[in-house]
Amino acid sequence: MVLKKIISALVLGSIASLISCNSFTKIEAPKTIEYWQTNADETLKLQKQNNLVFDNPQNNFQNILINPSEKFQTVDGFGYTLTGGSVEVINQLSPAKKKELLQDIFGKSIGVSYLRLSIGASDLNSSVFSYDDVPAGQTDEDLSEFSLAKDQPVIDMLKEILAINPDIKIIGAPWSPPVWMKDNGSSIGGSLKPEFYQVYAEYFVKYIKEMKKNGITIHAITPQNEPLHPGNNPSMYMTAEQQRDFIKNNLGPAFRAANIATKIVLYDHNCDKPEYPITILQDPEAAQYVDGSAFHLYAGDVSALGVVKNAFPNKNLYFTEQWTGSTGTFAGDFIWHTKNVIIGTMRNWSKIALEWNLANDAQFQPFTPGGCTQCKGAITINSSDSYTKNVAYYIIAHASKFVPQNSQRIGSTQVGNLSTVAFKTPEGKIALIVLNEGAEVENFNITFDGKSVATSLPSNSVATYTF
Repeated sequence: MVLKKIISALVLGSIASLISCNSFTKIEAPKTIEYWQTNADETLKLQKQNNLVFDNPQNNFQNILINPSEKFQTVDGFGYTLTGGSVEVINQLSPAKKKELLQDIFGKSIGVSYLRLSIGASDLNSSVFSYDDVPAGQTDEDLSEFSLAKDQPVIDMLKEILAINPDIKIIGAPWSPPVWMKDNGSSIGGSLKPEFYQVYAEYFVKYIKEMKKNGITIHAITPQNEPLHPGNNPSMYMTAEQQRDFIKNNLGPAFRAANIATKIVLYDHNCDKPEYPITILQDPEAAQYVDGSAFHLYAGDVSALGVVKNAFPNKNLYFTEQWTGSTGTFAGDFIWHTKNVIIGTMRNWSKIALEWNLANDAQFQPFTPGGCTQCKGAITINSSDSYTKNVAYYIIAHASKFVPQNSQRIGSTQVGNLSTVAFKTPEGKIALIVLNEGAEVENFNITFDGKSVATSLPSNSVATYTF
C-alpha cells in the first residue's frame, strides 16, 4: 500500500511538473480588441463597436505599434474639480437621480478616479469664503476660528463618492487665503503678507487634519491656484520666489513637523511659464519638500510639462484644469481637449488629467461676483429629475473608463493625422486611445506582440481600444 502511494505521488508530481512547463502557464496573446468610439459630430458618443480580430492583414496601412517594453509614468487618475457649485446643483436632483449620476461618474460606467477641490471657495461657488473669516480689521493668528462648516455639503458629497470608489484621489488648491492674511485685505488679488507665511502653513495643516477627521484623505495640495492670475474672485498673486520661500521656510517644515504625508505640488497655472516651477525646483532646500508641478493650458503649449520633466526627471507632473466654455462647440472642444488634455498631457509625463468644473446649471451658475460666467460643467443639471452630459464628460470618459489608477503609460507610435497614447493596466490589459483629427477617414493597423489588426476611424473621431 505504501509503495502504491509513493508511485502515485511520483506520477502526479510528474504531471504537475509537465503542466508547469508547458503552454498551460503561458499567457496567450489577445485574439480580439474591444473598442468604444465618439464622433465629433455627436453621431456616436462613447458607443461600443464590434470587436476587432487580430488576423495579421496584408495591406499598406499605416501602423500604430504598441510597445509594452517602453515604460513611462504611472497614472493617478482622470477627473474633474468638485466645486462647491457642483455640489450645490447636484444636490438639487432627486435622491434617485443624484444616486444615478454619482454612480455613473464614479462607478463602473466611466470610473472617474481623481478629483480636485478648492480649499475654501473657488470662483464657482455661490459666495466667497475661507475657512477662517473674521470681521474686518481683525486677525486670527492662532486659527481659533478655523472651520470647514461652509464646505460641509462638499464633505458630505465626498463621503457619498468615497462609498462608491474608496480609492479616489484628491488634490486641493486655494483660490485665496483668508483676506486678513493679504496685503490688500481683499479676496481679489493681493499677496500673502510675509508675517503670515507660518500661519498660512498651519492653515494647510489644519485643513488636511480636519478633512481626515471627516474620513477624507487629501493626497496633494498646491499652494495657490493660478498664482499669476490675480483678477479672479477669489484669487491671489504669488511669484515663483514667494512660493519658493513659503514652501522652503514654512509649508514644507510645517508638513514635516506635523507628519503630514500630503504631497506639495507647485505652480498650478499655465504652460507658458515653465520657468516658474523650475525656479523653485532649482532651490534644493525648497525642492526637498516638493513632489512635482501642476499645469493648466489656457496659454502656452502642453510640451512645457516635458520641459520641466527633462530638467527635473525625479519630480512628477500633474495637469489639474482645463475648462470648456459656453460658446464652445462639442466638435471643437472634443478634438482639442482629447489631443491636448488627454493625449498631450500623458505623452508629456503627467500623472493626472483633469477637466474643470464637474457640474452647474443651464445658466452656468453658480459663480461668485467676478467669477467665471461661461464655464460649462461636464454635467448640466436641468431640473430635479434631468441632467445633460456635456463634452467634458466624454473627453474624460475615453480615458477614465479604461485606464484605472496605477496603470502605466507605454510606447505607442503616432502616424499621419493620428494621435495616440497607450497604457498597461494593473490587470495586464492594454488601453489605446486614438484621435483622428484629419479631414478624411484614416485606415491603420494596430500592432502588438507580433500580431496586427486592421481598422479605421472617421474624420474628427476618437476611439479607445482595449485588449
